[in-house]
Amino acid sequence: MIETTADLAEACKTLAQSDYITIDTEFLRETTFWPQLCLIQMASPDLAVIVDPMAKGIDLAPFFALMADDTVVKVFHAARQDIEIIYNLGGLIPSPIFDTQVAAMVCGFGDSVSYDQLVQKVKNVHIDKSSRFTDWSHRPLSEKQLDYALADVTHLRDVYQHLKAELEREGRSLWLTEEMAILEARETYDMHPDDAWQRLKMRVRKPIELAVLQTVAAWREREARARNVPRGRILKDDAIYEIAQQQPRDAEALGRLRTIPKGWERSTAGGQVIEAVNLAFDIPKSDLPKLPRQNHVPDGAASAVEMLKVLLKLTAEQEGVAAKIIANSEDLERIAVDGEEATVSALSGWRRDLFGEKALKLIRGEVALRFVDKRIEAVEL
Repeated sequence: MIETTADLAEACKTLAQSDYITIDTEFLRETTFWPQLCLIQMASPDLAVIVDPMAKGIDLAPFFALMADDTVVKVFHAARQDIEIIYNLGGLIPSPIFDTQVAAMVCGFGDSVSYDQLVQKVKNVHIDKSSRFTDWSHRPLSEKQLDYALADVTHLRDVYQHLKAELEREGRSLWLTEEMAILEARETYDMHPDDAWQRLKMRVRKPIELAVLQTVAAWREREARARNVPRGRILKDDAIYEIAQQQPRDAEALGRLRTIPKGWERSTAGGQVIEAVNLAFDIPKSDLPKLPRQNHVPDGAASAVEMLKVLLKLTAEQEGVAAKIIANSEDLERIAVDGEEATVSALSGWRRDLFGEKALKLIRGEVALRFVDKRIEAVEL
């Protein structure tokens, strides 16, 4: 493993001479808010290296400089968590990037295909997964563990070349470019604590419930970041939901909630939660947050959504693209209800060309679905 800044700089200098490099990271985050980076693997067509970011005195500046080099394509599989780590530690987002999981969906390998499944399909190579749940912070790592880690970037070279050629052959390279723009956007990784409530799935019924949800979720987010512990260690989601519904304004009321551990209401954290609840009540009624629009499918539209699902599956099979990347259930509901006015990704860019126009024709009665020789087909009327 590379354990010194000088060796890392030399390796990055060599890797930077290639058109592309494959990258993976190993990390732990079960007991922390911020992921603990334990290993960095990188490979070019001529070099493969493992970097120990935990080595004493090592400076990762050469690695971050390589990530910022826009002449080198950075190839990841399921890139979001790797990029999140690089963004948190280095303050930058690698660019340009190529995510083989997304590319595989565009090329018809199915929804969210795993790395080992993709290697199996492209190279007919079976990856030994016995080291998958390794404690990557432990030192020394065995040769078997290092071989497993390195395989995450060496096979990725061939997967990248295969998918890149497939995209070019099918004329879909620009499709992937549109998808990578989302992964390269800073807002994807830089959630403000005041927006932390958006992670929660609770449906609120009143503006004051939403205000409490927002203030308590923001408090938990800041507390988790400051203490570097998982959000659930600070306060469980269920507790936030109950607090939003019951709105306890003093310790006694907080202590009566079933999701709050006995005595917790008298702790410093309990007092801060009560302050957060009261902060929401200090907001003037006219300034309370508006409830998010709930997608409601009118009576009779459910059948239209089912028809659109059939059309989506048919399109995905015909075009060799994963249905998941074309449209989701919410997209189909909005198209069924709002038609051309639906503000969904399925009606923009390549998705509109591939599926959106046909979907609009279907709900206008200009396309029919029929059963022929045990198969479904779409027919323009």
